[in-house]
Amino acid sequence: MSEAGRVPSPATPVVVAAAAPEERKGKEPEREKLPPIVSAGAVGRDGGRGLDRGAKGQISTFSSFISAVSPKKEAAENRSSPAHLIFPNIKNVRDQPPVSLDVRQKQRISMDASSSEVKAPVLPECILPIQPKTMKDFQEDVEKVKSSGDWKAVHDFYLTTFDSFPELNAAFKKDATASFNTIEDSGINAKFVNAVYDTLINTPQDIQKTNPQFNNTSTYVIYAHLLRQIATLVEADHHFLVHWFKKLSQKRFKQLVERLLQFISLRLFPAKPEEFPPITKCSWWIPSAAKVLALLNTANNLVHPPLIPYTDFYNSTLDHIDLMEEYHTWQNFGNSHRFSFCQYPFVISIAAKKIIIQRDSEQQMINIARQSLVDKVSRRQRPDMNMLFLNMKVRRTHLVSDSLDELTRKRADLKKKLKVTFVGEAGLDMGGLTKEWFLLLIRQIFHPDYGMFTYHKDSHCHWFSSFKCDNYSEFRLVGILMGLAVYNSITLDIRFPPCCYKKLLSPPIIPSDQNIPVGICSVTVDDLCQIMPELAHGLSELLSHEGNVEEDFYSTFQVFQEEFGIIKSYNLKPGGDKISVTNQNRKEYVQLYTDFLLNKSIYKQFAAFYYGFHSVCASNALMLLRPEEVEILVCGSPDLDMYALQRSTQYDGYAKTDLTIKYFWDVVLGFPLDLQKKLLHFTTGSDRVPVGGMADLNFKISKNETSTNWLPVAHTCFNQLCLPPYKSKKDLKQKLIIGISNSEGFGLE
Repeated sequence: MSEAGRVPSPATPVVVAAAAPEERKGKEPEREKLPPIVSAGAVGRDGGRGLDRGAKGQISTFSSFISAVSPKKEAAENRSSPAHLIFPNIKNVRDQPPVSLDVRQKQRISMDASSSEVKAPVLPECILPIQPKTMKDFQEDVEKVKSSGDWKAVHDFYLTTFDSFPELNAAFKKDATASFNTIEDSGINAKFVNAVYDTLINTPQDIQKTNPQFNNTSTYVIYAHLLRQIATLVEADHHFLVHWFKKLSQKRFKQLVERLLQFISLRLFPAKPEEFPPITKCSWWIPSAAKVLALLNTANNLVHPPLIPYTDFYNSTLDHIDLMEEYHTWQNFGNSHRFSFCQYPFVISIAAKKIIIQRDSEQQMINIARQSLVDKVSRRQRPDMNMLFLNMKVRRTHLVSDSLDELTRKRADLKKKLKVTFVGEAGLDMGGLTKEWFLLLIRQIFHPDYGMFTYHKDSHCHWFSSFKCDNYSEFRLVGILMGLAVYNSITLDIRFPPCCYKKLLSPPIIPSDQNIPVGICSVTVDDLCQIMPELAHGLSELLSHEGNVEEDFYSTFQVFQEEFGIIKSYNLKPGGDKISVTNQNRKEYVQLYTDFLLNKSIYKQFAAFYYGFHSVCASNALMLLRPEEVEILVCGSPDLDMYALQRSTQYDGYAKTDLTIKYFWDVVLGFPLDLQKKLLHFTTGSDRVPVGGMADLNFKISKNETSTNWLPVAHTCFNQLCLPPYKSKKDLKQKLIIGISNSEGFGLE
């Protein structure tokens, strides 16, 4: 069991693997480990160091371990413990934080004072336990129990198996005498482990008490110690664990993640606080659990597709703690001795991250506005409220050029609250004009005739045009627009592929050295498939081709692109036009081809876009985000839940029990997805859902006291739908479909 996190020498007996870090260094008595997590990847590691062994070098029972959880009792037993066996030459093991420094010191003195005869290991005399039962034997016992009701055989199995770690090795290792030092096989009989676990959780309480994996609150103390053992392993051991975790079934992997998240939640908000030790005495509980979760998260990211969605690592309990305190702790102390959940951002939900980013943005807005006010007063000038905002004055007929000029002139104001004014039009921006400015500007910039972006019909997304130009400022403008949208919590109707957001976070903070490339990330054929699926499919066929690639494809290390009607060629490597693609070098060719299309050919365009985005959103909070989460912040979520919208909708002039409202929801809930998206776009200006879900839309249906021959009207500034009191469901459905299907922006075509 203990081989799961270490690379021991082939000759190392299994009993040696149960030795504690202090013994491995030859300076402290051996210490018993905690029982392992019951899963195929974690059972194979005892975890490092647990509580004391009994006198005469014998390993204590699990029941004595439970009684020794108290640090005071442990310290008292340590002080009176005689010398124990020592197993030398066991490396790659790190000490966990000591329970008591003075206890550890006395143990060292005791060992140093012992004679060399006592210290000498007597490995040949170690007798390995015999495997108590096979999986077949255990299952037969369980079947007998179901008919007889006598749990003695099963009870005895648990008592014996969890009595000591050599017993664990004997029970669950495929070969109790063999060492395993490969990431391919942990050496654990995973099926047997799973069978024992599944049986355990369905057994009576007295049977469960022979193992720490039952759900009583008191066992979380034991579980916490186990997590500390795993968390304090050395990097080499974590490497093995990660690769074994990724081989777990989805069910078992999810069980581990859920148990760890539950452990954190229960420690933060215990249902029965009196059953837990004071938080001051177990401050290491949550950091240990977070570290083990990090190993599981790493394992999940190594698998394609992942075992579970990244959102399954979210802990919604964290939405209710002081997130800004966590963020400021992380800002001030980084990954040092002060723990913060921001060190493990994968457990923080996108809703919580949005709160952090919003509050960080608001604080930056306040600081910038305050500085502007101070500067104005210091120059003895009269303060003006407009100085507290980023004021955009643009003409509809010159939207792009005016916007570019305004943003260039007001670079110092980008972090102020955005307000938009259309020249020659009366109106106060309460959010609607800002939305309209974004909508019209994005629509114009992304139009195919504009030439900045290419729309790929197969993937339904835009990508950067590789055409060379003298000025890339308009790409910077698009980056600023995206940054302003995130900064001002506005959802944009932009369709970029996922790898765009991966590039946008490469790196997540602008490097101080301007010579360091930005927006360059590792890309694969899968990334290319999200933009150009046909080309990606062709490259995949090249990789899997079983014939002679050189003769069948007749390709060289070149790329051909059409630019303004002219075909241009680019070498993927020096002399690429003279290097044929063969079976031996085709992987290199595909990688260089993909890298050229997604990185090198658009570097200047994307670099301008990158700097534009980060000129607004420069914040350490971006380091908390995954690329998928940046996309959700910019564009919202594509997953519509119209039932959630129904529950959160507010009414003005109507009641939810009115017949017209009942007709409305009967119709909308029966719409196909495309019509539901059109309704959302008609009423809010976007067919995507904000981070907080439908409730964050503040959707309102108002009564429009007009003729029922009129179509519905929407005020996207306020996410408001004005609905006449239609007398029949058929009439409402007809008028609603006409309205949402033929509108464009802020008026009918």
